[in-house]
Amino acid sequence: MMASFAGAITRLTIPPRPCYNFAMLTARRVLETFKQIGITHVVGLPDNATAALFHALAEDPDIYLISVTREGEAFATAAGLWIGGQHPLVVIQNTGLLEAGDALRGTLMRMRVPVVCLISYRGYKSLAQLAAPAQTPDDLARRDVDSVAALLEPTLRAWNLAYDMVGDNADLEKIIAAQQRAREQNFPRVLLITETIR
Repeated sequence: MMASFAGAITRLTIPPRPCYNFAMLTARRVLETFKQIGITHVVGLPDNATAALFHALAEDPDIYLISVTREGEAFATAAGLWIGGQHPLVVIQNTGLLEAGDALRGTLMRMRVPVVCLISYRGYKSLAQLAAPAQTPDDLARRDVDSVAALLEPTLRAWNLAYDMVGDNADLEKIIAAQQRAREQNFPRVLLITETIR
C-alpha cells in the first residue's frame, strides 16, 4: 500500500548573489591579472594543476598561447618574444623546471630577460610530512613525500631566483608585484602555484 500526498510541493528559492571566491585560484581571475599587467603571450606546458588556465587561454582572443613540448623550449621562446618587444609569461610544472634548468640559465637568466614564471608546485602538500626540510637521501626517498617538492625551493635559492607563493585569488597581486620587480631588475621572477587552478 502506497501513501499519497496531496498538495503542492513548495520550493525554496535563494536569490543569486555575486560570488567572489578568494579561497580558490580561478583561471578567470588569473587571466584578468595577466591582462592587467600587459601579458601578450603565455608559453608553457600544461599539467593537472594548470589545465583550466590553459583551456581558458586557448579560448581567449587577447593573449596568445604557445604550447611547447619540453619545458626548456618555454624559456627560449619567451626570451625570443621579449627580444621582439612582446611581454611573455611562462607556465610550467616544477618537475619541468628542474629538468630545464640549463635552458633557464642560458636564456632568461644569462640574457637578463624580465619574465615571470608561474611554476605549479607538484607535491607541495606532501611537504607537511617532513619535520624539517629534506636533508638526507632517506628524506628524498620517502614514499609519502614528493622529492621534486622537497628539492624545488632549495634549487631556486641556489639559482638566486626570487620566488613567492600563490595559492588563491587573494594572492594574485603577487603576479603584479613579480612583473614589476622583474622589469625593475631585468631578471626573471618565479611564482609557485600551490593549488590547482579551477
